[in-house]
Amino acid sequence: MFMCVLLSVLFLPQSPLQSKKERGKTSGCKLEKELQELLESCGERWTEELRRNLPRSFQKHGDLVLLGDGCFSLPLWKKMDVQQLWSAVAKGLGAKRLAKMSRISKDGFRSPVVTMLLGEHSWVKHSDNGVTYEFDVTKCMFSAGNITEKLRVAGFNCTGETVVDLYAGIGYFTLPYLVHAGASHVHACEWNPAAVEALQKNLQANKVSDRCTVHQGDNRQLQLCDIADRVNLGLIPSSEDGWPVACRLLKKTTGGVLHIHQNVTSPLPNTAAIDDGDDAVTRRISGKKADREVWQTWADDTAKRITSLLKDTSGASWTTNIRHIEHVKSYAPHVHHVVLDLECRPL
Repeated sequence: MFMCVLLSVLFLPQSPLQSKKERGKTSGCKLEKELQELLESCGERWTEELRRNLPRSFQKHGDLVLLGDGCFSLPLWKKMDVQQLWSAVAKGLGAKRLAKMSRISKDGFRSPVVTMLLGEHSWVKHSDNGVTYEFDVTKCMFSAGNITEKLRVAGFNCTGETVVDLYAGIGYFTLPYLVHAGASHVHACEWNPAAVEALQKNLQANKVSDRCTVHQGDNRQLQLCDIADRVNLGLIPSSEDGWPVACRLLKKTTGGVLHIHQNVTSPLPNTAAIDDGDDAVTRRISGKKADREVWQTWADDTAKRITSLLKDTSGASWTTNIRHIEHVKSYAPHVHHVVLDLECRPL
């Protein structure tokens, strides 16, 4: 009898009959069963160490499963026939193709370092909220954690608006702006050639290519100005390099809204000192409240800096208003991906 390792599964189709936890447990049992049978047929013994070396999580895009780093690293796995091993893994996870990510490259594009283990091609298709995304898993990243922000963007009313997406990628936000938010036109900026290829495919697949202009290259060199009702700055850990560009893009007579993404770090101590006369009173701050206070401080500072940039860019005075601060996801311990919706209007 073997124990089933619980796998965390991303991107599996939703089933009303089975929860995500149950699906992960089922996948773990099937995978262990297939591998145990394979090892026994090769005269090897199934061990707890081997079980712990199975993937704890994976991404599933259609018939391709993308394994994370660290799994199948023990010497025994490397001794086995690779075709037999990966075929068994694919069968256990209900896939036809397998790939494994090792790290993020330092090529400036945040390209994933992914190796295909089973299958002849690495292009996959992913759909959410009626939007289709196609991309090469060996060349482009796909973040499932951004789904809440994509849904929020899809709920915007951008009728008649010109939107500039300064970090378009494969179209994470460009496509919701076009497909659901009703933007009149989107200028999508992206410097990774592999992402541009996928973006162009996705614009055609979603039948919105006629309302989008793709600008390949460094957005700091973008020649556009005075055209945008809305600018999306969807880059983390910081989109700060794009702030001057965004200010230049906003319409000079009417202004618009900036959606500024940032990883904001909360302080580790969970206490704060209050100056009360001669004595400092220490009060306990809840984690969520402390985070919100840090986000607000960052947003206030950003609003001031954007106001200054707008004046430097246009030569006129502007006013900025913090419309909303959206928490997208926890990026790391004490680090949160947030989005500031900043309304900018000329005085």
